[in-house]
Parts: sequence; structure tokens; C-alpha cells
Amino acid sequence: MKMKTKHINIFLVIVIVLAMQSCNVKRFIPEGELLYTGADVEVSSDKLVKDISEVQTEIENLIRPEPNSKILGSRLGLLVHYKSQRENPGFINKFLNKRIGEEPVYESDVNTIRTEDLIRNRLENRGFFFSRVGSAMEEKPEKKTAEAKYVIKLTEPYLLENYIIDKDSLNIYNDIKASLSSTKIEEEMRFDLAALRGERERIDEDLKNKGYYNFTSNFLIFEADTNQYKNKRFDLFLRLKKDVPKKSIKPYRITKVNVYPNHGPDEEYTAQDSTRLDQKSFFQKEEFFLPKRLLPYIRIEEGDNFNPDNSRNTSRRLTSLGAYKFVNIRYDEIDSLATDSLGILEANIFLSPLNKRAIRAELQAVTKSNNFAGPTLSATLTNRNLFKGGEILNLTVKGGYEFQLASGEQSGLNSILVGAHADLIFPRVLFPVSINNDWFKYAIPKTKISIGADYLSRSKLYSLTSATASFGYIWTANRFVTHELTPVSVNYVKLSNTSEEFEQILEDNPFLRSSFNQQFIAGLLYSFTYNGLIDAHKTHQFYLNANLDVAGNALSLFSGEAEGSSSKTFLGLEYAQYAKTDVDIRYHLKVGSEQKIATRLFGGIGIPYGNSDIMPFSKQYFSGGPYSVRAFRIRSLGPGSFNPEEATTNNPFFDRTGNIRLEANIEYRFPIYSFFKGAVFADAGNIWNTDENESVPGGKFESDFMKEMGVGVGVGLRIDIQSFVIRFDLAAPMKTPSLPEGERWNFDIENPILNFAIGYPF
Repeated sequence: MKMKTKHINIFLVIVIVLAMQSCNVKRFIPEGELLYTGADVEVSSDKLVKDISEVQTEIENLIRPEPNSKILGSRLGLLVHYKSQRENPGFINKFLNKRIGEEPVYESDVNTIRTEDLIRNRLENRGFFFSRVGSAMEEKPEKKTAEAKYVIKLTEPYLLENYIIDKDSLNIYNDIKASLSSTKIEEEMRFDLAALRGERERIDEDLKNKGYYNFTSNFLIFEADTNQYKNKRFDLFLRLKKDVPKKSIKPYRITKVNVYPNHGPDEEYTAQDSTRLDQKSFFQKEEFFLPKRLLPYIRIEEGDNFNPDNSRNTSRRLTSLGAYKFVNIRYDEIDSLATDSLGILEANIFLSPLNKRAIRAELQAVTKSNNFAGPTLSATLTNRNLFKGGEILNLTVKGGYEFQLASGEQSGLNSILVGAHADLIFPRVLFPVSINNDWFKYAIPKTKISIGADYLSRSKLYSLTSATASFGYIWTANRFVTHELTPVSVNYVKLSNTSEEFEQILEDNPFLRSSFNQQFIAGLLYSFTYNGLIDAHKTHQFYLNANLDVAGNALSLFSGEAEGSSSKTFLGLEYAQYAKTDVDIRYHLKVGSEQKIATRLFGGIGIPYGNSDIMPFSKQYFSGGPYSVRAFRIRSLGPGSFNPEEATTNNPFFDRTGNIRLEANIEYRFPIYSFFKGAVFADAGNIWNTDENESVPGGKFESDFMKEMGVGVGVGLRIDIQSFVIRFDLAAPMKTPSLPEGERWNFDIENPILNFAIGYPF
């Protein structure tokens, strides 16, 4: 997409005019009012205070109201609001006011006395008793603005001397005392009300894990005693409140576990509907789900004390099956003749299934860097709980038609794609030797079997038939870590119906021909993912994905040499042999409630060896596009300093690839209005080959590779609706490695690239 310079200039003029107007909002401020511009907080202490910067940040977060927001140093929202209040505001001003308008915040809206009380209360909660808090308003009549100033003088905080639990004959006190071994309350720590609340919740959770079903943190009380010391020390006492209900201070034991695998509204069951297995009762009128398949997912056991962790693990495991819409675990207290020291519970697990079958259709409009465009239609049929053990079968068929948007010799080119794929997922480990499910406390691994076939016909060039099959495992180790191991992965590709023109291309490019000759790929895949981005509220968020792809080693044990060739074959097919690994590292820094700096580093390399001189075409890397270096079109960057205009052969049909890829990205993300988000970003990267290729001069990886990194910058608009993101990124190259040295740094703002994609790039 191209943008003319005059259009850019007009846009900049509009932005500057709006910014200048917003700086003059004071002409709209009513007589007798001053615009509130925020507060300055000054915190000091006569004594050395630990973490004083955290105290200041906490105080700053208390201050209200917040002043009118600024965009690029200008109060555009306030300006729009003022203009919409005029006698004849016009449609545009009314529209903008609804979208970005802000009502003014004046000095008269600020209650500094109330804010002082909030600050004092918070300081006392943090152990700074009797601190001095003062405030004043600094007015600037010439600018019609006012700023609040808060001055805080911290006193020496109270520090903990002893943490003591009251002695009592109740058994629960023994369990509370045992829980203190994991306390975060330490000697010399500052009095901190928030820390005491956290300690109560920790003890409450620990007691519940020991069976105290009816206990809550509100039954615990802390008392601080400063009378024993004269140097700002205190003793902390922990005890139970008076008149705590008896049932809350005794543990509960589970005497029965009932499971309802096909629960519906108003469903009633009798003893005839029950199946007893491994000390659990399964109630279903007809066998919807095999009880032996559900057993490994249920962590609640008869005879155990109540434990909420077991309930959460059971709920999470059953939800991960993919067969149930709702998982509801209910505990019923049972009256009994048991002693007062023990209660009895009955656990009921209600499972409401999803529809057994579902169908999903998708229609896509595809455009590619080689000017091919066209629609693709796919449909997926899902069959859940196929063999009454939570198995899921996905059958997908697809068809697409693409034509090339070109003229002259390239006009009339088109391609047709048809394919069918099937995935069968077992929610358990299929292995010749029995696997103990107790090894997997968080989640049970799944086994995935996949097969598929595709046929691609590109007019005037070739036909390509491919078939794939794989067998592997997916295992979620905890909230953050996922493993994927595919010990069997087979890919067969057959090139046929080649035209004379295409044969000439292969003749001119031996590397390309070699990549197509490797018709058979069989190997092992492993992927490790650590996803800390799921904790979006954290200031520091990390993500790591590492992959290993090894092919051809097992086949080499059973292969033989082909006639008239040094290459080895398996079942008459030349196979690929290589090792490939790559790492994707991401770090997000949250700098505001809706602002963050996102960074990414990617590095990957594939090494052909043995039976291969070059990586198979489908396993090579590319650079450029909406998830890569966005200032370059997809698959159009590199390899190295390669310039297609200087190549010895003209090859417009294939994208640029390599077996080494390095990329780095940084992006500042910020809110605009409602679900509209913005971004400013910079990308750098390229691909290379480990060996020299005469058809791709300049593509070999050298020690001075940094001078061949492509660099681009841009801005983005994102429509983020409940984590569904539609993304538009406009980027322009700053450094183009295919240009001669000395001319590569050239900010080509007149030819920006517009990227459209779904989801964030990293």
C-alpha cells in the first residue's frame, strides 16, 4: 500500500493544528475556575525507611480525582468536550465527544482534606503511625491551572519483635501452629495490615487443605501489643475470635463420591442406574461415558479429608476433556453419630455434556506476496466422546482457488487447492507400556493421531500432492508449561505435471530442485512452551517457546542407495535428513493500567546432513510479513543481501527462504478509546543460508551478519474485543539489506506496507 507524501503532510498539519488548539483550552475555562492538572507528592523521613519508593507509589495511587488525560502532551478529549458544549457544536464535535470527550476536572473538584485522611489511614496500615501529612494548592492564574501538592513526613515505623499464637486446648490450634512454619511474617518486619490479611488467608487455605470445610479467614484475629517496648516494637498475637461455630473448627471427611457423567436438568437416578468402581458411584441411565475412563480425572477420594485443591484439580481435569460444558462439584454435609471432632461430607460431581456433534465453516480471502489472491472455504465436523472415553474426532475438508493479479506473461496463472485432514485425540496416554496417571498431578497427557492429504495444481507450472501422518502427545505440566512430543511424524510430497517453463527454473536452481527431490520426511518433533503472558496483571511477563525437529535418522538404518545416485532411499523414495531448532523469547513490561512495552527475540537454524544437502522447502525459514519484520512483505526479505534484480535467473514463482533466521521486535502498546488500541513499533531481522547458493548471491551467513539486518518502523491500530484482536499495522523500511552498502539506511516513508492480521504479533 502506498501513501503519497502530500497526504502525509496534510495528516501532520491536522495533528499539529489540533495539538495547538488543545494547548489553548484555557480560553474555554469558565471565569472563577482553574483547571486541575494533577498532584505532586513529596515523601521524606528522618529515619532510613526501607522501600520508601514503594510507599510513595502507593500514596500516589490513592490521590483523587485524576486530571484530564493528555495525548502527545495535549488535552484533546477536554477540547472536544468544550467544543461540543457550544450553541451550535456540529455533528463532528458531538460525535467526537461521545468517543473521546472528557468532562473538565477543576480545582473546585479537589478535596485535599479528604485525600489527607486517606493518606494517613494508609500510612497507619503500613506501620507509620502519627506521620504528618500536609497539602496545598499551587495556582497559576495566568495559565488558568492549579496543581495539588502533598507533603508527607514519615515517622519511624513499628517493627515486629515476636509473633505468638494463643494457647488453647482445641485441636485446631495445633493445626494453626503447624501452619506457621510457612508464614511470611518475620521478625523486624514493619507493621503491615495488608500482610496480616494475607497471613489470615494463607492460614485459612492451609486449614481447608486439612479438612476444615466450614472455616473462614474471618474467624482469625490479630492483636498488636506495643506496651512491652519503648523503641517502637510490638508483639503480634494470633487467636480465634470468640463464639466461633463448632462446625467451623473441626475437619470433615469424605465418606462417599457420586459421579453423574450425563447430568441434565431435573434428572433423577435410582440405585439401578449406579455403577460402583474404585470406591466411587457412577450414576447414568445409559452408559454415556465409561466410568474407567473418568476415574483418572477424579482426585476426590472416599476416606480422605476435604481438600479444596483436590476439588480444583478434579474440576480442571474434567474440563480439559473437551466433552463437558459444565463441571459442578457439590459437597453435602451428612448428619451422623460421629464425634464432635469430625464432620462428614458427601461429594457429588455433576457433568453436563456438550453437543456430541458440531460443525464449523470458515471462509477466508487470501492474498500472497506473489500476487496470488482468492477465496478458501473449509468445514470441520467434530464428534465428541467418540468411544465413550472423551475421544474427539475432527474431520476437516477445504478447497481454495487463487488467481494471480498480474498482466503480461504472468496473466492467467491460477492455482486450485483441495485437502482433507483428520485428528483423533485421546484424553490419555496410548503407549505399549501402562503409564501411571499419578505421575501427572496437574493434567493427564493427551494422545493425538493425525492424517491428511492435500492436492495443489498451479496452472502452467506443476501439481503437488502431499500426505501427512503423525502420532504424538500433548501435556500441560502446570499453568504455564506445555510439552508437545511427536515421536512419529511423516510427510510425503510428490511433484508432478511440471511444465517446460518450471523444469527450466529447476534446472537453473539446483538448490530448489534438491529441496523438491526430498519427497519423504520422517522424524521426531518436540516443543516446550512457558507462557507467563497469561498473568496479564503482572508488571513483568515472560514467554518462551523452544522447538526441536529431527528427521531421517531412523530411516537411515533401513535405507539403500538409489541407482545412478549417491542419495539413499527408503521404499524407493529419497528422504530428508536434518536437524532444526529455534527459540522464541518474549518479554512484556507493563508500564500502566493499559500500556505495555512488548519485546521479542527469535533465533532458529536448520542443518541438513547425511542424505540432504539442503533443507526441504517446507522446513525452511522466511522473513517479512505481519508476524515478522512488518516493513517488508511476507517472504520478501533476504536471504542476506540478496537482490532478486541482480540474480542470474528470474524466478517469480517462489518465495525467498533460508535455513537461518534471526529477528528482534519491540512495540509500545497503548489505549486509544474503548476497544481501539494503538501501537508504535520497530522490527529487525533477516534469513540466511549456511552454504553458498549461486542462484541466490549474497545469501550466505557471515560473521558480519548485523549489517544485513532489515529494519522497519511503524504504527498500528488494533480492535480488541474481549481478546479477539483485528490488527492493522502500517510500516516503512528504514534499512533494506538488498541495497548496496552505504545506501541501505534509507527511510522509505513513501512506500509503506499495510499489514492486516488476527491477533497480536507477539
